[in-house]
Amino acid sequence: PQFLSGENINRILNDMAILSIVAIGEFLVILSNGIDLSVGSIIAFTGMACGMINESYASVPPFVLLLVGMGIGLLMGLFNGVLVAYGKIPPIITTLGTVNIYRGLTFVLSKGTWVTAHEMTPAYIGFPRTTFLGISYLLWIAFVVIAVFYYFSRFTRTGREVYAIGGNPTAAKFVGVNENRVRVVVFLISGTLCGLAGALWTARYASAVNEMATGFEMQAVAACVLGGVNFSGGAGGIIGVVLGTLFLGVVTNALPVVYLSVFWQTFV
Repeated sequence: PQFLSGENINRILNDMAILSIVAIGEFLVILSNGIDLSVGSIIAFTGMACGMINESYASVPPFVLLLVGMGIGLLMGLFNGVLVAYGKIPPIITTLGTVNIYRGLTFVLSKGTWVTAHEMTPAYIGFPRTTFLGISYLLWIAFVVIAVFYYFSRFTRTGREVYAIGGNPTAAKFVGVNENRVRVVVFLISGTLCGLAGALWTARYASAVNEMATGFEMQAVAACVLGGVNFSGGAGGIIGVVLGTLFLGVVTNALPVVYLSVFWQTFV
């Protein structure tokens, strides 16, 4: 009964909102027959940057911090995309490198310190929890991201080109698809969504720590795979990714309810 309560379902949805945003970016990269392992580090850097800005410039509105996070994430994703598309470095090698670079930059930026709740403004911390029509801003943002990229992947030329590159890159080139541009675009989108997630993460959990989102890339990849996305690219959809994310959320939430040891929870 407690698990099926409205309060608990709302908690699951809010807990999974950030993951769904990141998983959609990861989905587009995997769809193009790539992978982005740097998502956790981008979240950490952008989250730390937004937390430090909020601490130093309390008058900056929360929505501006979201835009700042997205802008920083965009640049990081662009760097990944350029290395993959024009440097001809495989995505897994590129992002295995940048996952450490971006995490290191987080420590450099923060000088090893944290930004805690009492150093942030109530407006920023309260932003994800503020409700409209009974639904939190965090969930509204996730809904908008899902809707926008569902349309992008299904009904835009670039979205169809992502499927083409992942499914058959040789044939895609013959029909005039610019593979390099598409690869840059998917990494750019992934980075931008991670930047948004980083700004929301810091606000939702009321802290910015250097180790935040460590291993989050594996959850994003798992959400995609559970949602039926072909790991070789070219097949899958946004709805499947959302369902995969919800499945992870339900499992994660249910394990403590059945009194499973925290050690076994990590194993699962």
